[in-house]
Order: sequence, then C-alpha cells, then structure tokens
Amino acid sequence: MDLAIHSKDALREISQSVSIALKEDVGTGDVTAASFSNNETASAILICREEAVLCGQKWFEQTFHQLDPNINLEWVFQDGEIMQADANVCQLKGNAQAILTGERTALNFLQSLSGTASKTKTYVDRIAGTGAEILDTRKTIPGLRYAQKYAVRCGGGKNHRMGLYDAILIKENHIATSGSVSNAVNSAKQQYPALKLEIEVENIEQLKEALNTQADVILLDNFSLAELEKAVSMTDGKKKLEASGNMTLDNIREVAKTGVDYISIGAITKHIQAVDFSMRFT
Repeated sequence: MDLAIHSKDALREISQSVSIALKEDVGTGDVTAASFSNNETASAILICREEAVLCGQKWFEQTFHQLDPNINLEWVFQDGEIMQADANVCQLKGNAQAILTGERTALNFLQSLSGTASKTKTYVDRIAGTGAEILDTRKTIPGLRYAQKYAVRCGGGKNHRMGLYDAILIKENHIATSGSVSNAVNSAKQQYPALKLEIEVENIEQLKEALNTQADVILLDNFSLAELEKAVSMTDGKKKLEASGNMTLDNIREVAKTGVDYISIGAITKHIQAVDFSMRFT
C-alpha cells in the first residue's frame, strides 16, 4: 500500500485538523509576520536534526496551502522513509509571510507524527523475525486519531480498530455486565454478526471459555511469559492471540517469541517524543 494515498474522507479530516490548528495559532492574524510585504518571495529548507521516520507530509503541505495555495514544496524524503541526522527533507518556495506564519503549525504536525512513526519502528524492529505484529490502540491524542494511526503504519505497525464503531472489543467491564465471557460474546455476535469480535481475558480459565465462543481474536491481558506460552499451546492456532499490558522494548521480543500473533502497545501513540525539525530561510 502506498502510504501517501489517503481516502477522500481522510483528506477532509486532514484539512479540518489543519484548519483548527491554524485558527488556534494564527487567530486574528500573525502580527509578527505582518511586518513583511505580502509580495515578498522566499525560499526555505526543512531539516531533520536526528535519525527518524518521516510522517505527516499531507498535514505539512495542507498547512502552507491553506495560507497560500501557490507555495511550492519539493520533498527529498517520503512518508515512511528513514531520515538521517541533519538531512534536508523538503524545500519550500513562495510568499514569505505565509511560510513564516505556517512554520510552527506545520512543524508541530510533522514532529509529532514522525515521533509516533519512529517509536513504532523501534518496536517493529525489536520483534523482527518472530512473526508477531505490532498493533496500536485507541490511546491517541484527541482529534488526531487518524493522523496517529497513519503514523503507526508509516513506522511499520498495524492498526487495531479505528474506534468504537468498526469492531467489537469486549473487556472486563463488558464481561461483568453480561455475567460471563460466553454471554458477552453471544450477545455481541447476535447484534453485530458481521463485525470482527475480540474478547479480553485475564486468566487461563477465561481463555478456556473464550476458545469455545465465536470470538475471532482473544486478547491476553497482562499474562506472564509462562502464561502466554501456555495460552499459545492451548489455542493451537484456533484463534488469533493478542498480548497486551506493560509492553516495553526490554520485554517485547520475549513476548513475541511465545508465538502470539499480535502485540498491542499504547505507548507508541501516547508516550512519544517529538522529532527535532527546523526550518531555515535560504
């Protein structure tokens, strides 16, 4: 899949996100950049100061094009590619005032999304060769769900459900409300038979019950390595297994080697460090 291709709905969401961000930053006008003539043309270069995975081109471009559609951008790297420290990433040319006004908003998107992509790649690389896949979660920055899940894909991870509407994930409180694992799965399947269904279990006994349901995926919550190995053996390929809870770079490879299919990690979207970018006029 070409990472640079976004659906029409996604492009609308990107445009809306940028519009909100510009309104927040620019407000009634950039009083500093206003001292420059609207007719002045400038060239600038975007530099990445550290090794990282690029993500956020459309958000970056949209920021400047909402301010001036005639600004020209030429990318040296594409989303999903690794940039080395001090690499030139993009060249811009156009109205100086618009470039100055959009600089911070554009960089805010790029540094955050590249941060998510880079962190994801670190986890993906750590489990290379095990057969397991890294999944994201719904622990995202409010209003940037699509953006961060796109960033996860740029880093080599896979997307879990987008929200509460496109797949069923039965967790401990749902089970408590229904009375049992079986009751919860049966009720959900009756109402939404076509949707993918996943159920979270907290111990081996719940796993045994879940294996006899119509669940497509079983989430093993905070299982020890020994319990994960036992769960994989018991399941014997009958269901897909997802491990979750307290996953770190120190333990994730051992988790992956147990034979689980997926490992979901909230940290790749909530514990991120912005990538260091800077823009310089030339």
